[in-house]
Amino acid sequence: MIYIENQQKNHVIAMAGLKTVAKTILSALECPEETELSIVIVDDEQIQEINRDYLQRDKPTNVISFAQQEGEGAGICPELLGDVVISADTAQRDALDAEVSFFSELSFLLIHGILHLVGYDHERGTQEQAELMEQKESELFKLLQQDVFPQLEAVTASNSPTAGGV
Repeated sequence: MIYIENQQKNHVIAMAGLKTVAKTILSALECPEETELSIVIVDDEQIQEINRDYLQRDKPTNVISFAQQEGEGAGICPELLGDVVISADTAQRDALDAEVSFFSELSFLLIHGILHLVGYDHERGTQEQAELMEQKESELFKLLQQDVFPQLEAVTASNSPTAGGV
């Protein structure tokens, strides 16, 4: 089950599309169908507060993951993956800087966050582990570009009044 909560009001979020992206990522990572993931979209002020309170970094960031599988008792309920918190404000700035769409950037940040939840680590691990995570991010993003983004664009276009849709 994938839960998405949009707590910010600065940006329009394609919730159904984001859910499709999450399902695709989890499937590609061979997570069980009953895996539970929470995605929370916030603004910079909210993510800065979370970053300060939980990671002792008093600044906004793009994505923070909270795994349910860490520490003692991690294997008790393996289908509870955790939470991915994404700042829509930072994602928008990063998208503009990289000249990519806002949705593509949100999707990439979701990949990054989920990879942390399933055990990938580029911050505390070795250089080899960081490279492995980067390779997996690239592999998953290519999958989205090939299989998911074109379908989402087709649905969006068919629902547009100018495209003869509803």
